[in-house]
Amino acid sequence: MKQYSGNIIKTLAFAAIILTGTKIQAQTVSTPQQMVDALHGTFGKHSNARAVHAKGIILQGTFIPGSEAKKITKAAHFQNKSTPVTLRFSDFTGIPSISDTNPLSNPRGLAIKFNLPSGQTTDIIAHSYNGFPVATTDEFRQLLQAISSSGPNAPHPTALEQFFVTHPIAKTFLTSQKPATTSFATLSYYGVNSFKFTNQKGKSKFIRYQFIPVEGEHFLTKEELASYSPDYLSEEITKRTATKPFQFKLYAQIAEEGDEIANPSIAWSDSRKLVLLGTITINALGDNSTQGDKKLSFLPNNITDGIEIADPMLDDRSKAYPISVKERQ
Repeated sequence: MKQYSGNIIKTLAFAAIILTGTKIQAQTVSTPQQMVDALHGTFGKHSNARAVHAKGIILQGTFIPGSEAKKITKAAHFQNKSTPVTLRFSDFTGIPSISDTNPLSNPRGLAIKFNLPSGQTTDIIAHSYNGFPVATTDEFRQLLQAISSSGPNAPHPTALEQFFVTHPIAKTFLTSQKPATTSFATLSYYGVNSFKFTNQKGKSKFIRYQFIPVEGEHFLTKEELASYSPDYLSEEITKRTATKPFQFKLYAQIAEEGDEIANPSIAWSDSRKLVLLGTITINALGDNSTQGDKKLSFLPNNITDGIEIADPMLDDRSKAYPISVKERQ
């Protein structure tokens, strides 16, 4: 059933409180175009907008690696003294007009592009929830289809109710997001897909990325949030950047035996070792014009020597992203 942005907020809100149901149909194989179409079916198709994380703001900064980074990977940006970076903070959904105060604008997104001296780039994409709602690309498409087929007036059991029975992690994802943050700068972000790091000696480790704000995480109460504007996050980060730089610590969380490498829906234990990869200092706004936004894209599998993908979802995501990029030109 086709959905439009005018009622998708109610549909997703309904999704966040569903608790029961029965089994859903068997998994199918999704093409990249079908994935993008599923996002449009859920959030609507909006001119010049990304299919997901449509509302965002671009910034510029510098990455300085930590001393431990080069011990676990030979990737260039962890060997250089410093690397210029372009970042984009964003709200969830493919609705460019979504209010920052809407609970469904969670999880927030963070994408970062390292601009290497060779002219090459490498990207990391993360969001503010430690984990993903499902294990595979096909299951994610099924979830999107279930959401767009369900709503306050849908007969029970809805498609989403059926989906949640066999995918309880998806229900947890939708119902346990963090409260509204005071700023994009005071929120932690997680790279939920796994990578294989290899150092100069040929030794390898599986890792997931974490971006931890130097100022710590800070959240708003519902009462405080009620007085904030629909664009308070971009307004706040613009003022913050004009006043002084702010920073994130970039960590690699190291997998241990038995950890799920190719299943992004299973977060690794907090007891896993964290290696400080470096510090990101953000000190300026980027090109936030329509053309500047169109030119900027991030690919989950845009990696460099010393880093390999370890989760098949990364390839699936990277095949879908260019379709969305082309649609918004």
